[in-house]
Amino acid sequence: MSRPIRTITAATAALLLATACNSASTGGTSSGDGERGGSVRGVTEDSVKVGGIVSMTTASGYSKKDTDLGAKARFDRANAEGGVHGRTIDYLGAEDDGQDPGKNLAAARKLVQREKVFAISPMSSVTFSGADFLQQQKVPTFGWGTVPPFCGPTYMYGFGGCMVPMPGGTITQSWPEGLKKVMGGAKGRSVAILANDNDAGTFAIRTYKQSFAAAGYEVTYAKSTVPATSVPSDWSAYTKEILRSDGGKAPDAVVSVMQTPYNIGLFTAVKRAGFKGVITDPTDYDPGLLAKSATKKALDGVHVLLSFQPFEQDTADMRQFKKDIRKAAGKDVPLNMHMMTGYMSADLFLAIAEKAGKDLTLDSFQKAADGYSDTGTMVGDRRLREGQKESFGCGALVQLRDGKYTVSSPFKCYEPIPFK
Repeated sequence: MSRPIRTITAATAALLLATACNSASTGGTSSGDGERGGSVRGVTEDSVKVGGIVSMTTASGYSKKDTDLGAKARFDRANAEGGVHGRTIDYLGAEDDGQDPGKNLAAARKLVQREKVFAISPMSSVTFSGADFLQQQKVPTFGWGTVPPFCGPTYMYGFGGCMVPMPGGTITQSWPEGLKKVMGGAKGRSVAILANDNDAGTFAIRTYKQSFAAAGYEVTYAKSTVPATSVPSDWSAYTKEILRSDGGKAPDAVVSVMQTPYNIGLFTAVKRAGFKGVITDPTDYDPGLLAKSATKKALDGVHVLLSFQPFEQDTADMRQFKKDIRKAAGKDVPLNMHMMTGYMSADLFLAIAEKAGKDLTLDSFQKAADGYSDTGTMVGDRRLREGQKESFGCGALVQLRDGKYTVSSPFKCYEPIPFK
């Protein structure tokens, strides 16, 4: 069995232990191979059952609900085209984990033990406490590889690869390299990086501190100190430190690795403090955010990192994506990155299932994943199993200006660096 997935909080570890004991007392499976008496969990002659786990509601108000729509759009098209080797995808929709560790694990257990899904796609939450359970139960799981469980475990697949690798893996350079176009290079440029006080934030700081330094920037500040449970009402303590971090003066760029409600507060505060440099994050690519004037003002000028082709880029794949989303939604809807997360999670699952052939089992699926590769997708060139230890290295930057997004650094693939 693979080593336990790292960085689980003490509370979550206790919860895992308690639920494991409960599983034993209620006859829960432990092997998780899904193959008994010649059957495969979630697979029939004419269908494959898939479910998702998404943070549709959160304490901060941030929602990834459109991840579910993106997955549905991709699965709907696959079914309209005849499914995978004659099997339609029976997509159950996504369970809402409320960005709560206990609910994330409960959702994973429900989908596997009660619903008997073959795979989880998409999984989109910064709280992935169900990861060890899914790995132990041998459940292929697909999502955005921005949390550690997507880096290493054999049944976890990030649609853009592993974004937070262990030592020995690599780090994508799309963010610092893309910013060079915005900032006129890295030489003599300083950056301050801020993240939430949780596992994802800790890994983000560790990763991006190395990433920006390797690209030639001076990292004057890098902390994961913002409470993850609630958005601060007073940002002065953070802005004071950040805006004095470069030898008593402001850095050239403020880099936030947080969700939208936090970014709104932070960016508003640094602007009010007179900051005139570059502001950037990997989150706020969502036209729906522009409905409120205060939000629109806070995010104006921000350069947002994307690990996929911008919606503003006119390619055949992007036109197909927009068509699929429109059809699944039943109307024209503002596009956002959560839709892309669901869509590309589903797309990678479908690609591997297609390669696995008509005789779909866990073994045939995993064998198909070994050495899988393709090129020119909306997330770049996909490579497995490399994608379980490194990212696919591609990205773009878009800037929100005067109520609309424009490409500030085109989608491009960059050479990754070793993670130490």
